[in-house]
Amino acid sequence: MSIKKRLILSNIGMIVIPIVSLLILEVVAGYLFFYVLNRKPEGEDLQFFLTLRFGAIVMILVITNGLLTYYISRSIIEPINRLSLAAKKISEGDLDYSCATDLRDELGRLSNTFEEMRLKLKEAAAIQEQYDLNRQELIASISHDLKTPLTSIKGYVSGIQDGVACTPEKLNRYMSKIEKNANDMDGLIDELFLYSKLDLEQLPFTFEKVKLNDYFEDYIEELSIKLEKEHGIAVLYHDRHGSYIVEADREKLNRVVMNITQNSLKYMDKTYKEIQVILSEDQYEAQVEIKDNGSGIAKSDLPYIFDSFYRTDTSRNSATGGTGLGLSIAKKIIEKHKGKIWADSEPGVGTSIYFSLKKVK
Repeated sequence: MSIKKRLILSNIGMIVIPIVSLLILEVVAGYLFFYVLNRKPEGEDLQFFLTLRFGAIVMILVITNGLLTYYISRSIIEPINRLSLAAKKISEGDLDYSCATDLRDELGRLSNTFEEMRLKLKEAAAIQEQYDLNRQELIASISHDLKTPLTSIKGYVSGIQDGVACTPEKLNRYMSKIEKNANDMDGLIDELFLYSKLDLEQLPFTFEKVKLNDYFEDYIEELSIKLEKEHGIAVLYHDRHGSYIVEADREKLNRVVMNITQNSLKYMDKTYKEIQVILSEDQYEAQVEIKDNGSGIAKSDLPYIFDSFYRTDTSRNSATGGTGLGLSIAKKIIEKHKGKIWADSEPGVGTSIYFSLKKVK
């Protein structure tokens, strides 16, 4: 029932109920005095009769007013007080006070709308808190990853200046170390630049129809020659002969595959090293699996490997290389393609990283 109807009924009740009650009292009084006493009230009887009627009227008005006041308090004033308290708590930063209600009137809808606002504010506050935490971790990670090669470069330069590199061989080794660390810093800055452009949605994408089996046949041929020559890693390609036409940006897709394979390279720990690329599909999506036989990833680390700067080695040992942004960048690129990316791993056996893209005709 709406508040307007309640107020109208309350006002009508204030008038109608006493009148109806008086009529009922009149009938009862007439019955008592005319049928029970069988005479007209006079003298003391009349005074008693009038006192009885006046007292009954006062009692009826008091009871009616009390009932209506209680009804209005329960249905209107209490919800308003709850909303007022909720607004006060929210203004003080307390987002845990609920004002949800089962009422179906205007106040009920207002209370539930206010509750939805509270929940959204609480969610926004949690997101902002996580964003601030991520920003702090990002700054700390950047500082660490830039400081490490920079410190190394300064050390080698000091060694050269102090005459420690006293032979051509030693000098050449020092220069090689400086070049490597400088390249590491340059690679980190490039990755950071790409990551920030993806994060700010400032990197343009050029989508076109791509037949994934043709794309991977060409890409794997080039990749296998490079990996076998430089790292002794066999690259195997499996095509289940489906229809793999998707809409993709070829250059960005190259970056995804490169980042995933580079991540696999860091954790190859077996004599025979192997990476497999497997294509499969269902009615709506084409799926790519890039599988290695490396050291694998612990179950506790698996949910976080696509987070920026996350490394499974908690010491952030740079010996394995990389910036900790490769898989995070791959995830952002696949999400821009409206696809999905995920991983599965078994420690000691290997890791599979999957991504899927929607098929087009």
